[in-house]
Amino acid sequence: MSINPLAQILNDTLNSDNSISYALLSEKGRGIYFPSKGILGQSAEAKDKEINATIGTALEDDGSPLTLGVLENMVGVSKSAFLYAPSYGAPELRARWKEMLTQKNPGLAGKQFSTPVVSAALTHGLSVAGYLFVDPGDEIIIPDLYWDNYDLLFEHGYGATFKTYNTFANGGFDVDALTAALAEGPFGKKIVLLNFPNNPTGYTPSVAASQAIVQTLVDAANAGNQIVVILDDAYFGLVYEDGIATESMFSQLADAHENILTLKLDGPTKEDYVWGFRVGFMTFAFKGATEAQLKALESKAAGTIRGTLSNVPNVSQAMLLAAYNSDVYAEQKQAKYNTLKARYDRIVEILNNHPEYADSFTPMPFNSGYFMCVQLNGVDPESVRRTLLDKYNTGVIVLAGLVRLAFSSVPQSRLAQLFDNLHRAVQEVKG
Repeated sequence: MSINPLAQILNDTLNSDNSISYALLSEKGRGIYFPSKGILGQSAEAKDKEINATIGTALEDDGSPLTLGVLENMVGVSKSAFLYAPSYGAPELRARWKEMLTQKNPGLAGKQFSTPVVSAALTHGLSVAGYLFVDPGDEIIIPDLYWDNYDLLFEHGYGATFKTYNTFANGGFDVDALTAALAEGPFGKKIVLLNFPNNPTGYTPSVAASQAIVQTLVDAANAGNQIVVILDDAYFGLVYEDGIATESMFSQLADAHENILTLKLDGPTKEDYVWGFRVGFMTFAFKGATEAQLKALESKAAGTIRGTLSNVPNVSQAMLLAAYNSDVYAEQKQAKYNTLKARYDRIVEILNNHPEYADSFTPMPFNSGYFMCVQLNGVDPESVRRTLLDKYNTGVIVLAGLVRLAFSSVPQSRLAQLFDNLHRAVQEVKG
């Protein structure tokens, strides 16, 4: 692949000061750039001119966006939200999210990390991560209980293979299994994908386990590996038990080791209950990163966005920024968290009060997020799922040999019936 001069400038920046950031890029990642000298660059130069015939938007004679009143009334934000957003994302929203990252993760205070780049929510951010860091044939180290869309994203989308390891041991995350997976194969580039709270299990490691995961990554880096850590933090903040890590591992990994580059993927989809807004964020960090190197990574992410969907919807970004600057945002967000926490507490109560359920299923470790999983005892999960659909008017997901229950979408008053139906269906299939 021939390298565009703009890409070469970014590559040279990333390759300076003995940084690993260039070495970890995929072939596509090395080739991508933000087209700052093309239409976008020329439009930026003409932005404040009296006559501006550069950008493909339509304006009224007074210079405001030429928009339909019926849509203006629906949106309820400035008409500027109808214009294209930059491929990097709306600057004010990016700055606000970076500020919020430190508020939600106090361990980031004083540490160097990029300004978040706006993606079209988490799935798109994961795809951009694949574009930047995954070559065909690369292995991605991932726990064996993972979101099934990773298959489409990384295996089918970028030709990666998964090296899975055991997720749980002794009621918690199997750090030893991760350590062993990191130690397998030759030294060199390693790609690690971590998702907490985990989908499908609704599990987040304890503070001690989180520290142990970081330490095993540091140990692997000290051994000579160069590691990309992709953090899928889609359900960040939804932790329901004491002693569980409430900060993202990004806080610890941002400056953990010169051989570890971390990409945090998060956003409002689950955190702020806006599933259809399709807005997410990509934030980069590695120990010793310069501001220029972080901006180069931002530019490569923005170039990937420019080359695929151009930019993320501006209306969603404008609405979110308005919400984050609202006096009632924090109070309303806490109220919605309380709803999910109450459902979680009710599930714990139900399981404690029904020891007979142990004959039908065993709950997997869970303490956070939208989901929990159970392992059925001696029956085929798909047969139970069909029985629940056909005879008990109940829908569940079968994934990786487990049954996933999304308590996020079940009223608290129906949770007891959900578990009773599951128990009855298992017993019926058992015969």
